[in-house]
Amino acid sequence: MDEEFLQFESKVFELLEGKLSSINDEGELLRNIETISKTVNPAVTQDEINQAIADARKFDPIDDYLHNEEIEDIMVNNTRNIFVYRTGAGIEMVKERIPTRKELSRFVKKLRMYATSDMASKQIFDVHMPTGARANIVESPLGADVTIRSFKKKAYSIIDLINRGELSYNMAGRLWVYSEGLKVRPANIVIGGTPGSGKTTLLNAMFSFFRPEERIVVIEETYELNTETQENCVRLETSPQVDLQDLLKNSLRMRPDMLIVGEVRGAEAQDMMVAMNIGKIAMSTIHASTTRDIITRLESSPMNIDRNAISLVDVLMVVSQVQEEGMYTRKITQVSEVSGVETKVLLSDLFLYDYKTRKGSQILPSVTYRDNLSKLSGYSPSKIIEEEQRRAKILEKLNKMGIRDLAGINNFCKEYYEDPEKALNKIELSNLGILTYD
Repeated sequence: MDEEFLQFESKVFELLEGKLSSINDEGELLRNIETISKTVNPAVTQDEINQAIADARKFDPIDDYLHNEEIEDIMVNNTRNIFVYRTGAGIEMVKERIPTRKELSRFVKKLRMYATSDMASKQIFDVHMPTGARANIVESPLGADVTIRSFKKKAYSIIDLINRGELSYNMAGRLWVYSEGLKVRPANIVIGGTPGSGKTTLLNAMFSFFRPEERIVVIEETYELNTETQENCVRLETSPQVDLQDLLKNSLRMRPDMLIVGEVRGAEAQDMMVAMNIGKIAMSTIHASTTRDIITRLESSPMNIDRNAISLVDVLMVVSQVQEEGMYTRKITQVSEVSGVETKVLLSDLFLYDYKTRKGSQILPSVTYRDNLSKLSGYSPSKIIEEEQRRAKILEKLNKMGIRDLAGINNFCKEYYEDPEKALNKIELSNLGILTYD
């Protein structure tokens, strides 16, 4: 391309900053680019407009990585180098790079067309890319540093996670009961883990288990969760004007049955506890490496949750990246239930992963949550344990039948909630029986 066209295109991208992030219609997006192109140069040809449209959709030199399902993160360290995080392999430096400040500036201008926040004074931008990835841009004297998180076009289901070795069928049966609560009370859950450990992926997989009548409000700093299985669902995202705490406070006016908070980091955790205290079910993720670490973080600044209030949380889980046979894999490494408060919050460990043997302990029966659920539902504790085991076998059968995606699992769950006997007959598991009162 000649220099004159590059200057023209650069101006087009600059004027479109933040204008394309909320446009989902392809035709409208094309019209925006065409209109701005003609504003910049009234004599522009259709071929030049088409070229600008094509270039706006390409993000060389990382375009191939954006469309690679194995690439989870892309890190553009200004003009120095580019690293990627590859599933199972970890971080690696790739051969591509953006060699000059001029080319880096052009690359960033293209990203900024999809910016979701106007933070130019701070030199920070958040971007929703057309591929579904999210990008964070930070300007520095050395040039822009760009970090891109790619998401699977097809979100992992609970069965996908079982097949990848993250959890067992028995654990999944437990999560199903936690998520649905036998129609009377799902569990309040906090999932801990380090960055990139799979906290959000696990939380998302549990969406298949939510009951169809539940009204769910999802609150995130950047859209990550896939809510396609839920009809009565509201998705909220923070902005420079409205933070996570504002959205949480307002969500209580939206008549939610369940609040899903992408991640808690600060004072918004107190509002999440308020929601639990008035009977709303809440689930969230948090940065922590053990269930005790989760408690410590909730009690410490800037969250400052009163120790007695933490007993509102039923279940704490931790997801970790574990190296097995030279490969990185994600595992649920700890599951605990909050069993009371004395001089500290009491935890009952129900499952632990042993890093030495590379094996998890046997999953101990739920006690505190199960007993509370028994009182509310009328089902005996033994019946609740049987139902967990029944649901584990259902998931195993669905896997064998090839029903593994979020929607497929959710559709079966809906049928099971409506008529369990009929649903079990459909997958030839009538011998499992159904949940009954003693």
